[in-house]
Amino acid sequence: MRRTWIFLAVFAIFGSFFVSSTAAAEPSATLDDFEGEVPFGNPEGIFTFGADGNDHPTLTVESRAREGVPDNHALRVDYHADAGGWGGVVHNLTYDTNPQDWSGFAGIRFWWYGHNAAPQPPGSGPTIWFEIKDGGAHAEASELWNTSFTDDFSGWTLIELPFSRFQYRTDFQPVGGINHELDLTAMWGFAFTPPAGRVGTFSLDDIAVYGVAVPPPPASVDTLKPVYSVREGKSVDVGVRLTTRTGQPLEQPVTIAYASSPGTATPGTDYTAVNGSLTFPAGTATGAVQTFRVRTTSDRKAEVAETVNLTLSGENVGISSDQPTIVIDAHGLPYLDEDLPIRKRVDDLLGRMTLAEKIGQMTQAERGALDAQDDIASWALGSLLSGGGSVPNPNTPAAWADMVDGFQLRARQTPLQIPLLYGVDAVHGHNNVVGATIFPHNVGLGATRDPSLVKAIGRATAKETRATGATWTFAPCLCVSRDERWGRAYEAFGESPSLVESMGTIVDGLQGNDLSKPTSVLATAKHWVGDGGTTYGSSTTGSYTTDQGITEVTTKDLWRLHIAPYLDALDRGVGTVMPSYSSVDLLDDPAGPVKMHAHRALITDVLKKKLRFDGFVISDWQGIDQIPGDYASDVVTAVNAGIDMVMVPHEYQRFSELLLAGVTSGQVSEARIDDAARRILRQKFRLGLFEKPFVDRTYLSSVGSASHRALARSAVAESQTLLKNASRTLPLKKSGSIYVAGSNADDIGNQSGGWTISWQGSSGATTPGTSILAGIRSVAPSAAVTYSRDASAPLEGHDVGVVVVGETPYAEGIGDIGNGRADLSLSAADRAAIDKVCAAMTCVVVVVSGRPMLVTDQLPQIDALVAAWLPGTEGAGVADTLFGNVAYTGRLPVTWPKTMAQLPINVGDKVYDPLFPYGFGLRTHVRR
Repeated sequence: MRRTWIFLAVFAIFGSFFVSSTAAAEPSATLDDFEGEVPFGNPEGIFTFGADGNDHPTLTVESRAREGVPDNHALRVDYHADAGGWGGVVHNLTYDTNPQDWSGFAGIRFWWYGHNAAPQPPGSGPTIWFEIKDGGAHAEASELWNTSFTDDFSGWTLIELPFSRFQYRTDFQPVGGINHELDLTAMWGFAFTPPAGRVGTFSLDDIAVYGVAVPPPPASVDTLKPVYSVREGKSVDVGVRLTTRTGQPLEQPVTIAYASSPGTATPGTDYTAVNGSLTFPAGTATGAVQTFRVRTTSDRKAEVAETVNLTLSGENVGISSDQPTIVIDAHGLPYLDEDLPIRKRVDDLLGRMTLAEKIGQMTQAERGALDAQDDIASWALGSLLSGGGSVPNPNTPAAWADMVDGFQLRARQTPLQIPLLYGVDAVHGHNNVVGATIFPHNVGLGATRDPSLVKAIGRATAKETRATGATWTFAPCLCVSRDERWGRAYEAFGESPSLVESMGTIVDGLQGNDLSKPTSVLATAKHWVGDGGTTYGSSTTGSYTTDQGITEVTTKDLWRLHIAPYLDALDRGVGTVMPSYSSVDLLDDPAGPVKMHAHRALITDVLKKKLRFDGFVISDWQGIDQIPGDYASDVVTAVNAGIDMVMVPHEYQRFSELLLAGVTSGQVSEARIDDAARRILRQKFRLGLFEKPFVDRTYLSSVGSASHRALARSAVAESQTLLKNASRTLPLKKSGSIYVAGSNADDIGNQSGGWTISWQGSSGATTPGTSILAGIRSVAPSAAVTYSRDASAPLEGHDVGVVVVGETPYAEGIGDIGNGRADLSLSAADRAAIDKVCAAMTCVVVVVSGRPMLVTDQLPQIDALVAAWLPGTEGAGVADTLFGNVAYTGRLPVTWPKTMAQLPINVGDKVYDPLFPYGFGLRTHVRR
């Protein structure tokens, strides 16, 4: 696809913004001019935000003259957010009353003072995100829409952002979105977010809405596809689709002219030029399609792909700026011959690639960060990903498949037509997709001690994931969790390397015996290496305490504890490995802490050479940004350390340019680039993407299927770990009167945990499933069940109480103890519910959490205690064991401490006196 650029006088639109030297004489309304008393304040007014206190930018009102405005004041913003963090500045014009109506204006503009020593080429400066707040109850419960521009400027520049350029934010919405429409009738304010991991300064002045909103034309047209891929010598029918603004039939006829123009293909030689028109008569229904045909010519020569540009035009009709392209597919080249060995195909392809194309293969961008979808081809990107919560709208399996196919279609425009790898964090099922089967998190699977079950879960996850278009999952986590204070503890199978190693069967489940099959995905062993052993208080990432910290260990113990689980995964042929954000400080090496993303010895010398890993190494999200130094040196250091593909994820253009500069200057060898590209291409061939780049939807109906949910329910039941069972309280009878209480009894979001639909997960009905309460009612339909979340309903007259307590969702360092969570204690509400119910009747306490919780002081009053871990969507599995449909067989994958003072505590410690030891778990029999 080509993007049609619009020009204002001599100033071009760069991506999504207009640059001008003077404001046009047109209607406008000033929002901020920073003269007089500047309205600093929070939540109403101007304030800063950040991942932590260090990430908040510094604001200063300064005197800064502008042409024609000598006595002028502006808002200066000095930003310095840490890599991996975020920070910016907000102006809530109002908080919860009288939002503004901007629907009559065309866009928003402001004067921007850049501090570059000289103007930079368009698109080369730091990316600045600009966000507006639309609708909702108040400024912090609105719908967020954003766009971006790059700070390429020196001095004052007027930047204009048409509202038509704003996109719905897919990575974060404070209330999950409202109507997914930019209405502009109730606007609360705006925000600027500069990039993290770099230091910079800019100034703002005269922020205003401007122009007149032009009524949309009565109809618009686009093509059914943005790119038409065709074999040489074949014809292609280009479908032109009409959409009326009202949804009613056309009142007046619409004529669309079409014409071809040369791209890289030559008219007369490669195709027959076309020029004509299509008329949609009055009365045509919305959605109607007409076609025109373009014929290509066969010369029987082996060739790379060539393009034909098409242009649509018409009067009084909206024409998509995304004009279509025809691609005559590459053909006859050795790398396209599926009968050749993969090694020969890779050699041939690599020999045809430019340096820029090889670097493109090493670049992974977040799909929501693309300035234009055509950037996939323009920058020859090798991979896209959906970060946690980055989803299509609607978030359905079919929409996922359509989305990925759309991205693959753009990649067809490149001369060599190298397909994309699409990656997701399918870490406990295809957990980004609403309606997918959500399996227990790894800590629960570790409790099952069942490698065959874990393999089966890998197969089901792969089947659901591949069916929606993602060919690669950033799983499994082979970390060995040595401290329950770590916010990622639930991602580990346990604290013992032998237990984690035994669960390596999930690699076989995910990858199958043939990666090209529609039931297999590329797996990722992560996080290499030592991420589960970081020292509490060693993290320098924002307010994290443990996650991304330093693993202080001897070389011997690094191999014994942390490398050991990877050996089995490597033997099973895991396709990719992801380094950890953390650092390793080898106590028998004077080098001191080294960030794993920069650790050449452990990535190249150990992983690739000593352990003979032939897959590729993918960085974590902005992982290289945490390497000491500026971003240019980060790029060079990471690639030289052995990272083959970088999850950029936003500034993909900047990464590509800096790596190219690193090679040109001799800091990175071309041999290192070739090695990285070769490793990536090898996996693409193994996945069969050159033969079948588009989604095989054969198993789309398997997403959230009954059979997969049954497997998940079985896994939940196997994971249930019985820690106390006084007087054989369990299993319960399926009759009588049951009192159910607690914060996690009826909450799909809480029982699924982090990495569910969004990165952090959230409480509530986030995806279809069965809550534990619903499971109790379905497994014991004859019982009289009373539910009272806070145990405020009358307690008298019940035979038994089930109190379901535990944690709310979190992910990564957000869940670190010491980062907003003081300790592992239950909430006051949960503790009170236990006290009330257990004082009134025989009681069972079910703990839904990603790690052990402190229950020592309440244990005497609890008759039966169950660790349910984070079971996912199939809460009936918890009920299956409560009522004896399935026996309790789970065993602790981690040590359960008595007190916080014992942490960290692990099996094998010289001093070891836990509440429940590693491997502990009482057993029951199936109730007959």
